[in-house]
Amino acid sequence: MAPADPVPIETAHEDMIHDAQLDYYGKRLATCSSDRTVKVFDVVEGEAQRGAGQTLKGHTGPVWQVAWAHPKYGHILASCSYDGKVLIWKEQQPATAGWAKIKEHSLHAASVNSVSWAPHELGAILACASSDGKVSVLSFKNDGQWGADVFEAHAIGCNAVSWAPATPPGSLVAPGAGGASKRFASAGCDNLVKIWAFSEDSQTWAEEDVLEGHTDWVRDVAWAPNIGLPRSYIATASQDKTVLIWTKDTPTAPWVKTALDPTSIAPSGAPPATPGKFPDVVWRVSWSLAGNILAVSCGDGKVTLWKENLKSVWECVSDVTS
Repeated sequence: MAPADPVPIETAHEDMIHDAQLDYYGKRLATCSSDRTVKVFDVVEGEAQRGAGQTLKGHTGPVWQVAWAHPKYGHILASCSYDGKVLIWKEQQPATAGWAKIKEHSLHAASVNSVSWAPHELGAILACASSDGKVSVLSFKNDGQWGADVFEAHAIGCNAVSWAPATPPGSLVAPGAGGASKRFASAGCDNLVKIWAFSEDSQTWAEEDVLEGHTDWVRDVAWAPNIGLPRSYIATASQDKTVLIWTKDTPTAPWVKTALDPTSIAPSGAPPATPGKFPDVVWRVSWSLAGNILAVSCGDGKVTLWKENLKSVWECVSDVTS
């Protein structure tokens, strides 16, 4: 039987697409849109298949982001929306039964802008960022029960969340350095990035660090994967047209910030760029799986890839026009 025709993702929705995420194995693609729907496609040889997708309806506002849970928990997808809700979807068995909404989280009073699953080693845990200034952390249990911790995070609103890797910093060079702790970063409209850590003793989330450096809304935050080396990396993108790389050399060292300098990638003949400033708002930052290459998505329609050289200087290694 011939495979279904590839479907151009831009025609899969009736309105603007806000996010597209491949699952762990790269076999499924989930997209979400201002048309209030989530769509799931099978991916065969790198192509999303027409007719193999399913439309998930449940939100009543634009859907901003989708996130796949680790496959050890089944085929599970989270979506967040302007309607203030987070919906959890699960593929039913057999697969021909389609997808069903299994949980609805509606504890936020405004748009939920970002959802992020914790590393699977920590459990089925989902962090959510909302325009009401709060962050919520949902924990799902094997018996079907789930709990939610909701707490104030940023004064004006929260735009993004990103989990720290499960591998403890330094574990490769110092075996037995300790187990992974639950920790994530949040990006706010108060120009701040905050680090949150879970205390097993008090069973509560507490602010561990505040990263100050941006002069406008922080649009995105991405904690780099870590193979056990001592240094930790966090990238942040802002309305102020900058990207900052935050590094921490040891668990007790302070975070140190470095601004990417896109001056070197300005088109020939263009007026000199402001050092440290991108041409437009920087919307998203994303690390490669190995954590050594950073993709930066800018409002001018370009995606640039950055890598740290042996002299600890960040260089642009690729410039892609979307």
